[in-house]
Amino acid sequence: MHRIVISDELEASGVERLRQAGAEVVELQDRKRLPEVIGGFDALIVRSSTQVTADLLAQGKRLKVVGRAGIGVDNVDVAKATELGILVVNAPTANLLSATEHTFALLLALARSVPAADARLKQAVWDRKSFVGQELYGKTLGIVGLGQIGSRVAARAQAFEMKVIAYDPFLDEQAARRIDVELMSLDEMLPLVDAITFHTPLTSETRGLLGAERMAQLKRGALVINCGRGGVVDEAALYAALESGQVGGAGLDVFAQEPPQSWELIQHPRVVATPHIGAQTREAQERIAAQISEMVLAALNGSMAIAAVNLPFRPAGGRSEPFLLLAELLGRLASSLHRDRLHGLQVDLWGIEEDMVAPITVAAVKGALVPFLGEMVNFVNAEKIASDRGIDVVRVVHPRHGDYPHLVGVTLRGDGREHEVAGTLSGSNEPRVVDIHGFRLEFRPQGRLLILRNEDVPGVVGRFGTILGDGGINIADIHLARAAGRRDALAVMRLDQEPGPEVLARIEALPEVKETHVFDLG
Repeated sequence: MHRIVISDELEASGVERLRQAGAEVVELQDRKRLPEVIGGFDALIVRSSTQVTADLLAQGKRLKVVGRAGIGVDNVDVAKATELGILVVNAPTANLLSATEHTFALLLALARSVPAADARLKQAVWDRKSFVGQELYGKTLGIVGLGQIGSRVAARAQAFEMKVIAYDPFLDEQAARRIDVELMSLDEMLPLVDAITFHTPLTSETRGLLGAERMAQLKRGALVINCGRGGVVDEAALYAALESGQVGGAGLDVFAQEPPQSWELIQHPRVVATPHIGAQTREAQERIAAQISEMVLAALNGSMAIAAVNLPFRPAGGRSEPFLLLAELLGRLASSLHRDRLHGLQVDLWGIEEDMVAPITVAAVKGALVPFLGEMVNFVNAEKIASDRGIDVVRVVHPRHGDYPHLVGVTLRGDGREHEVAGTLSGSNEPRVVDIHGFRLEFRPQGRLLILRNEDVPGVVGRFGTILGDGGINIADIHLARAAGRRDALAVMRLDQEPGPEVLARIEALPEVKETHVFDLG
């Protein structure tokens, strides 16, 4: 009999499903007791309140599965769970309809000043002149992230006879055209929209996606809606844009810090705010409970057909796990460098055993998609998501490489550009990047990285260092590379602090600099 402990509230229907399957279920009333009891359970189910830390996981001596009743897994140490061989599963599709509808609740409330008008009327004041709203008909809606929620928002916007345009670097143009949506770059889209809504996860690529510079590109008076993830919209910049009138209003369900520490933005008269209730419908909660109970039971019974955030299988007796980590990191690195719409992904493998080829390819695809799509991508659905978005996935197996016993290469193609990286494992099975765009070098793919391509001239590296130093940014390590017959060079720096926009602007202003990339691989 499987023993399952639930430390946050779960709908009764989900608990009953677990018990009907023959599991012993304990609903913990005091989550502070979790560390002392976790050792006796096979599975743990949480929502967002329980922090599943490395220490807690280490005490789960028989723990096989952690189920997150919801989408986000920010409160679960997934890396530690993976290290300990504990599956992390979630319910990635349960709240799609609720989040979609809440997006329109905020958009309509904002366009017609519903909360302010309601509050005024409740004060027994009949005031019609102060609440002149705007119609959605004929307006242009910009959608950032045309995934399962974004595409549903698009369909409903079209029912309001809005024009819909979208930014999604991992969606094929033909797939967008099938739902009558025009794809364009974010910077192309901003000046055209009357309202913009965000449906992306919070990753190193999407953090601060709508900042001060991009808000200045918006059509004056545009509305900003965020029911996706807090932190995607820069809240300080949004407040300033509301004050100046550049942004006409904002509908917010999510915040960079929850609960917020500052209420200034929320209390702004042109903000309609809700406390992260996009998934808080009876129907969504029932679906979440049903999905997570089914996922946990399936995982405990050894099924691979689960929404696993980390690896749901241990192929080749666990031998391939270091390669899977390597491939996923290479996919993330290549995706962070690419920045363009993605049409094709190729995985090249040298000296890799046959039974590891398919899982390594899946890991590379997952890594490439995660920077923009986030937790919805897992090892089970990665290739299908790529296919649905028109991304061709190709794997090529080669004989042993001349320089390395094992080598994995990942190449991304799209919008006429190509980005390729390659890596291997060190003697202690740690991932190493050994090639970027034909530049030979070696570094660990982890931490906060600044990658620069520059003209190969004297003194340029010193100028990088001076600018970073002036900005209070410490360089933890640096790797330099040149390539025969080329006039450019590559520098990879691991930084202790994140360089701000001013520091990056100074670096990019150097005439020798051709390309800059900053991202955090964790």
